[in-house]
Amino acid sequence: MPPFFSQTREREDSKSKGPKGTGVDRRRPLRRKVCKFCLDRVERIDYKDTVRLVKFASERGKILPRRVSGNCAKHQRQLAKAIKRARVVSLMPYLAE
Repeated sequence: MPPFFSQTREREDSKSKGPKGTGVDRRRPLRRKVCKFCLDRVERIDYKDTVRLVKFASERGKILPRRVSGNCAKHQRQLAKAIKRARVVSLMPYLAE
């Protein structure tokens, strides 16, 4: 067996967890995001409810992903469809100014 196999060491994480050399973890503990539509018991997301839809679009006009918005898969699909319909009938802009 070659000598470099016998002397393997575990590598430390190269990710910075805090100020260099302190070993302090600066990341916040993750909280589970809850679907706002499930909390409100919304059956169908209406494309005419632009006040609610705007909250799930970025300032550039893009639809926020599930990991950011916290929606469940079912409501994220309905939300994307509703935002796209609202854009088609000019209730929401395609691009933010």
